[in-house]
Amino acid sequence: MKKWSVQFVSTLVALLSLAVGHASAEDEKVATQPGVVYAEHDGHELVGDLYLPKKRAHAPVLVAFHGGGWRTGSRAFYHHWGSFLAANGYALFTIDYRLGKPGRYPAAVYDAKAAIQFVRARTAELDVDSERIGLMGDSAGGYLAALLALAGDRFTAAYRDDPNAVQSIDVKSVVGFYGIYDMLAQWKHDMLAEQKREALAQRNHDLISRPSASITEDFLGVSPAEDRRIYAESSPISYVGSARKQTRFLLINGSRDNLVDPETQSGAISSALTQAGFFVRRMVIPGAGHFWVSDPFEHEPRSFAGMAAPALLRFLAGSL
Repeated sequence: MKKWSVQFVSTLVALLSLAVGHASAEDEKVATQPGVVYAEHDGHELVGDLYLPKKRAHAPVLVAFHGGGWRTGSRAFYHHWGSFLAANGYALFTIDYRLGKPGRYPAAVYDAKAAIQFVRARTAELDVDSERIGLMGDSAGGYLAALLALAGDRFTAAYRDDPNAVQSIDVKSVVGFYGIYDMLAQWKHDMLAEQKREALAQRNHDLISRPSASITEDFLGVSPAEDRRIYAESSPISYVGSARKQTRFLLINGSRDNLVDPETQSGAISSALTQAGFFVRRMVIPGAGHFWVSDPFEHEPRSFAGMAAPALLRFLAGSL
């Protein structure tokens, strides 16, 4: 049997003590309520996880929508942000919504809307501030956050019997990580990427048939040739000119995002919001691609989320 030195054992005990101490310090600041049911749509029970600051009553609250191309993803994407924000005085409610065909537009939009209404209806019970509600999302979740902030009051045709259906969904702020804001522009970007992949496959004599790679076409259920109207109707950028100007926006994207083009998405809506009179800030993170919002970052300041965190806190301090 291998014998461990006294020094090694002492070092190991010290490291474990530090880990336990950090966990205890975190527990002192953050309370969690996992698996909170916020709505039921078409037989699907919709749930979220709530992170609350223990030492701040009536905390401002963010509702978070995960990304994943409306096909995949989980409320667990925002686990690290939930702990971080709660430790800094902000509550976070991160939700699951229907994905794939069950969540096809506009079903996922109605799910996300119901989460906002649930939070506003339960502010006293949850001990959060009904006047200080914001939204947060990445990629497809950034789309949901922006669409509901700009045009949520247009989605009233379904689920009128929801217990919280009469609640307002007005929000003070939106934080969008590499979001999709123009559905037609994303479709064109997807098609260009598909053409490049097919050209490469042909050069490599790879003749395997592949399904369409357009996430927007899958979500909307039709191509622009079949129904161009729905691409405009479903795009957050279409409502910038007619939306109320009270909501503030922080848009964050990486400089090397190949899945969601930075300039035709975050860049385009940032310009449109500015021209329309909104308060908007845009942050471009050098070298960042797509899908990093769920990475741990509190002790890794050089990570992409770690770079975004200080700017996000400054934004929330003045906007929520």
